[in-house]
Amino acid sequence: MAVDENEITAPVDLQRPDGTLNPAAVGWTRTPLHRTERVGKVARRWGRAKRWEYWAVVTPTHIVGLTVSSLDYAGLGQLWVLDRTTGAEIDQVAVVPFAVGTHLPDTLGSGPAYTRSRHLAVRIDETAAGTRLRAATARVRLDLRVPLPAGHERLGVVVPWDRYRFQYTVKDVARQVDGRLRIDALRYDVEADTSWATLDHGRGYWPHELAWNWGFGAGVVDGRTVGLQLGGRWTDGTGSTENALVVDGRLHKIREELVWDWTPGAWTEPWHVHGVGADLTFTPFHDRVSLTDLTLVRSSTHQCFGHWSGWVLDEAGHRQSVDGIVGSAEDVEQRW
Repeated sequence: MAVDENEITAPVDLQRPDGTLNPAAVGWTRTPLHRTERVGKVARRWGRAKRWEYWAVVTPTHIVGLTVSSLDYAGLGQLWVLDRTTGAEIDQVAVVPFAVGTHLPDTLGSGPAYTRSRHLAVRIDETAAGTRLRAATARVRLDLRVPLPAGHERLGVVVPWDRYRFQYTVKDVARQVDGRLRIDALRYDVEADTSWATLDHGRGYWPHELAWNWGFGAGVVDGRTVGLQLGGRWTDGTGSTENALVVDGRLHKIREELVWDWTPGAWTEPWHVHGVGADLTFTPFHDRVSLTDLTLVRSSTHQCFGHWSGWVLDEAGHRQSVDGIVGSAEDVEQRW
């Protein structure tokens, strides 16, 4: 389904002073322009605000997931590492009541995000030059730099379910990353030429229950740096989508709701994401499973990592191949 979306080109407040959605904020941007300092600050809406920073890092040897988040009534920090050779996972999670010890910036780029508990420390620093990612557990030490090249474009989208429930997301793909990863006694150098970082930044107020798909990928295709950002289900019918192609730092908005086809229960079989402007196949090599049932909070997540192939139309109507780029596709059902 084609979607007529509004491109926002000037700074705008996400919320009105009463905490409801600012209608002028609905649309998408090529660079972060939304001010989100009121999210989580309106007393009568306490308990419904969701704020997070999630970075995924893909290297030839490992995949890393780094999270700092707050749900008002709880803070969650996480460091997850996959060894791509052995399939072994290390997963350190810290859940802290009322998000004690967790800090998130009011607006993207306005300050650090961090969380610290007995078994986990995570810190994300945003600067004009880029992002620094650091984390530590008993087994893992991580220190990575993610430069922000001049002119690199990042997709920002506001998804409006209604005036009280809405989400602002920034999805930043195809950022090169370098630094060091240490696991137990082994040290791995992360090389920028072969390693990619992806950001999922979120601020908003979600429905109590929702399901979604998210996919991303990055790599070099025919000498060009190609990034892929895809979303599904959670934006359906809102007039907003989070679908985009990034080529050599230039963002090409995919102005339609794409169709996601996959086989529940057969997560490592190929997925198909398609529409008028895209025909993509995702072939997983690993399924990261996360299942939680705490009555009030329930989630089922299958985040698969693998390779993308196929094509996307750029803004000029030309087919851009994505063959061989590495990334993720996920199926999530959430109650929170």
